[in-house]
Amino acid sequence: MSNPSVDAPAGVPKVKRTWYHTTLFNAFVIGGVGFIAPGLWNAMNSLGAGGAQEPYLVNAANALVFGIMGFLCLFGAPIANRIGLSWTLFLGTVGYPVYSAGLYTNNRYGNVWLVLVGAVTCGFSAGLFWASEGAIALGYPEPGKRGRYMNIWLWFRTGGPLLGGLIVLALNHDSNAKAKGKVSYETYLVFVALQCIAAPLALALSPPEKVQRADGSKVVIKAEKSFKAEFKALFASSMRKDILLLLPIFWAAYFNQYSSNFQTYYFGIRARALTAFVTNFGTLLSSQLISTLLDYKSIPVKKRIVIGYWYVVAWHLVAWIYGWVVQEKYTANPPSYDWEDKGFVEGFFVLLLWDFARQALQNWLYYLVASKADNISELTRFSGILRGQESFAQAVSYGLNTQKWVGGRVPLAVNTILLGLAAFPTWLVVRDHVPAEPDSPADTVPRLAEESDSNVEDGLARSDVLSSGEKEKFAVGKTNVGKDSAI
Repeated sequence: MSNPSVDAPAGVPKVKRTWYHTTLFNAFVIGGVGFIAPGLWNAMNSLGAGGAQEPYLVNAANALVFGIMGFLCLFGAPIANRIGLSWTLFLGTVGYPVYSAGLYTNNRYGNVWLVLVGAVTCGFSAGLFWASEGAIALGYPEPGKRGRYMNIWLWFRTGGPLLGGLIVLALNHDSNAKAKGKVSYETYLVFVALQCIAAPLALALSPPEKVQRADGSKVVIKAEKSFKAEFKALFASSMRKDILLLLPIFWAAYFNQYSSNFQTYYFGIRARALTAFVTNFGTLLSSQLISTLLDYKSIPVKKRIVIGYWYVVAWHLVAWIYGWVVQEKYTANPPSYDWEDKGFVEGFFVLLLWDFARQALQNWLYYLVASKADNISELTRFSGILRGQESFAQAVSYGLNTQKWVGGRVPLAVNTILLGLAAFPTWLVVRDHVPAEPDSPADTVPRLAEESDSNVEDGLARSDVLSSGEKEKFAVGKTNVGKDSAI
């Protein structure tokens, strides 16, 4: 089924858009896969320790997941550029149900080996998933709509933890779940069944060359001719001065995995289930706010990135100062809170603020990295580097949190120092950054479809038309990537 052709400005051919090749449909595909696979994985881990009674085995398994994932994220870009994003996304889903099955057998029978096997398979899959997902979510939409589509992607991916948190809460809400312990084993069976749906859904993704944007522009592809050439291109991207300066913030962004231990130390089962469910609303709000800023067309792209930087810094200061104050209080007198207890809200806000600040940083980082590329092949490499380094950081953080730190001061200190060290080199990149894409829709291509304001794929104004020479330049990916491209 295709949409009928629409009137276009003079000199521009009429275009028929097929619904399953539109950017919106593909946003729903990538969002749906993110909802089911990593979304439900996040739901389990947002419980603290994957729902287990103690965090140490699951933290060790997650360290294995993210260690493998880091390499696959980094080297997944050449793979994705050679075998295609659809097949990469498909392979990126198959390991998640194995991981959930391992947690089920451990919860019910005390089995350990399947947890570790699941961690390995999930690590390989997750690496390929993240190498492809970021490039799809940011490379398929028009440059002026990246923040909006990133938010759609995030809403879906956070929908997984919301659904998972609701399932966990429904199965673990009675009075028997007031104390510390582990969630019921039935919880994992639901997760395994749902995660098996992700693989066939991934095959519905359109290849980049078939994507039909609302404004008629094409997704620019610059794939190399061989794996060797792809790895050379990856090395060149990794050695860029701006990317090297961003490495500390890539590590700092997701280094805080102590939040999992924090929950198991200080909250009962149903309090953990409620926290895992409710904090997702804070994540969604955080994503909505930063995405609105990053797509605010009245402000130039560079200025949005600068404002976003200080916005993220402000929220991290609030979150970590508050976290330190509460942690010191809990170190002196360790509590065990149920949601009915008076002090529950105080500890809950530590987790809420950590997640809020972290989500703002991740959205901003993805937007910054996306603004450095004018083609999806390079964007795949950048997002792979970003997610790969985040994964290495998470592997180290989970390894750090396999230890039972008295009072949590060591992981909190490491996180605080890392964030502090990352601030200045990140600012240097922001200060010197030249976005690869134009500042406004008027600098890109003409509108080819008349759509209402409520449509998420609203077109460009008819008067916003480039010359044929300028349009050809954009279509084949010849736009300048700016001074950040050189080391």
